[in-house]
Amino acid sequence: MRILLLGEYSNVHWTLAEGLRSLGHKVTVMSNGDYWKNYPRDIDVARRDSRFGGLSLYIRLLALLPRMRGYDVVQLINPMFLELKAERLFFFYNYLRRHNGKIVLGAYGMDYYWAYVNAHQKPLRYSDFNIGDTQRNDPTAMKDYNDWVSTAKERLNKYIAADCDAIVAALYEYKVTYDHTEFKDKTTFIPLPIKIAHPSEVPAAKTGVTADRQDKLRVFVGISRARSSYKGTDIMLRAAQRIAEKWSDRVELLVAEGLPFEEYKRMYARADIILDQLYAYTPAMNALEAMNRGVIVVGGGEEEQYGIIDEHDLRPIINVQPTEESVYEELEKLILRADINRLKHDSQEYVRRHHDHIKVAREYETVYHRLCKVKKV
Repeated sequence: MRILLLGEYSNVHWTLAEGLRSLGHKVTVMSNGDYWKNYPRDIDVARRDSRFGGLSLYIRLLALLPRMRGYDVVQLINPMFLELKAERLFFFYNYLRRHNGKIVLGAYGMDYYWAYVNAHQKPLRYSDFNIGDTQRNDPTAMKDYNDWVSTAKERLNKYIAADCDAIVAALYEYKVTYDHTEFKDKTTFIPLPIKIAHPSEVPAAKTGVTADRQDKLRVFVGISRARSSYKGTDIMLRAAQRIAEKWSDRVELLVAEGLPFEEYKRMYARADIILDQLYAYTPAMNALEAMNRGVIVVGGGEEEQYGIIDEHDLRPIINVQPTEESVYEELEKLILRADINRLKHDSQEYVRRHHDHIKVAREYETVYHRLCKVKKV
């Protein structure tokens, strides 16, 4: 099959492309590299940082239209699949629809339904937009809500969701959200794809963490100041700082802020524990990449997300509730555990079982074949 993966979040599409290619498909990734992260792509459509960046990109995309046709399947990372205003994307979506086979919409992150459903219907106990029955009103959450609700982005999301042939949700939370819309029957859950780490990429096991106080556990927190309160990083950092102060003989705190992405990855790969996504039910790409290298995740690991992937044995994620005390308590219990190395091993095994990029690519292949009515060989 000829497949176009359009847009990028945290290397999802490039990793999926590698899996699909290994299965014999011809795959093109067109993206901006996910902004400053600069992930690989076949066709670069990054918007240049200049006064006329939008116009320049629009003209470049018009010239690229011939390379956006003739595919069996086109998959969009998000309704905002290019760095243009939503009003301009209607044209490009309709062009893709006319000149290709099937269209798949990714439910991988922020969109209208994620904002609206969780702010009003509240199907999740907590999310980026609610804590229990209360809608979150911190500035970043409200900014995202106002950016998607009652705007051109809302109209675009509704238009594509109604018109596309399938929607793929990459996290339990996103599946639940789309199940609370009229598009439940066209929505499928498929886990995120991860290339399994070579043994040489995985640090050696810790020895004698509790017996030898010199062998400290490294706890990593990555800070994005623009979204710290929205993702709960500020709360997690405060809890980690309290732990590092109390247990200074056992814990070394690593904090990354404003680092180039490759340096950021090298830093978390040195860690034993990573704190990630306070308001999540499920580990996303950043957490999964860390787990892939034997790093223990403190963050989203609710029972529902184990259920959707049919995992009955492994529980490698240290699940926390969205409060500073919960993070503090779970982190303290973790650093006092004697089975750190088992949790590290289980983290890698979890990724291998459920997120291997070739296994995940086969699940996408099944969806694509069903849409195109191609018999699987």
